Amino acid sequence: MNRTVTLDEFIIQRQKDFPYASGELTGLLRDIGVAAKIVNREVNKAGLVNILGVSGAENKTGDTVQKLDIFANDKLIDCLKNSGECCGIASEENETFIPIPSIESKNAKYVVVFDPLDGSSNIDVNVSVGTIFGIYRRKSDSKGECQLEDFLQKGTELVAAGYVIYGTSTILVYSTGRGVNGFTLDPSIGEFCLSHRDIKIPDRGNYYSVNQGYYLKFDIEMRRYIDYCSDLNLRLRYIGSMVSDIHRILLQGGIFLYPNTRKYPLGKLRLIYECNPLGFIVEQAGGKAITCQLERILELEPKELHQRATIAIGSPAMVDEMKAFVERYSVPSVTNNGVS
Repeated sequence: MNRTVTLDEFIIQRQKDFPYASGELTGLLRDIGVAAKIVNREVNKAGLVNILGVSGAENKTGDTVQKLDIFANDKLIDCLKNSGECCGIASEENETFIPIPSIESKNAKYVVVFDPLDGSSNIDVNVSVGTIFGIYRRKSDSKGECQLEDFLQKGTELVAAGYVIYGTSTILVYSTGRGVNGFTLDPSIGEFCLSHRDIKIPDRGNYYSVNQGYYLKFDIEMRRYIDYCSDLNLRLRYIGSMVSDIHRILLQGGIFLYPNTRKYPLGKLRLIYECNPLGFIVEQAGGKAITCQLERILELEPKELHQRATIAIGSPAMVDEMKAFVERYSVPSVTNNGVS
């Protein structure tokens, strides 16, 4: 019988994998694990306390904020402030980044970006939701406050990224650039335990995930690819929580699509808080993540904290097929003089 390995043990064992193995990143990952346990507790009893429903506010990108969004956001910030390993955070729920003062003469070297509760509108109907996070090494002088440039980094600069899915079981999945591992929360001991070692995404799968209700609002090349998936009798699965859809695809294979629409010509998902961390995870597991304009997600240059993007992410063979459809059916751009 294999010995149970907890998240804390695993992180400490893998510390040597970090480019800067001084213990700070180890502490940050453990802080996120603690925050995930607290959020999980509240998600599981949401119907018993007054944290269901909307708060009456909108976030920076115009989404209605749920009460549990605010709770998860606050708990993540509190946990990241405690250890002094983080010099600043940026959240989907906050208009701008939040510098964290140094404590105990520490010069924190990392910033954290996160979506505190992806798919939170599903809470009221008891559907899985999740937390997404990414960690960058700061670019600015470590003796001062963090700066905007510390957060506007390409996904290729991520030091670590991951997500927590709160479902029938609570699972934390993360990578520091040396593969992907998953940990399931054992409520009997209150610890995340290694359950999915060295996750590898299948080359292709039987699922495609897209909000097909917007089919007529997608570009022609995307409609053709969706028709192709349907013709192959692939199974349409769309939960409305990106973490949940990506988690299934990571384990079973498939492709997740969030194209541009007429209402959202630049896409709707957030590059920094959603696309980059999940793109990092999927690539580390052997998959691919590109925009619907065929750019690699992790190579996009962020211009603002709440920048939006399109995405096609999942099994490498299926992402390549989608790319071929875009190249075949897309309408060439036309300049003012009529020449493409």
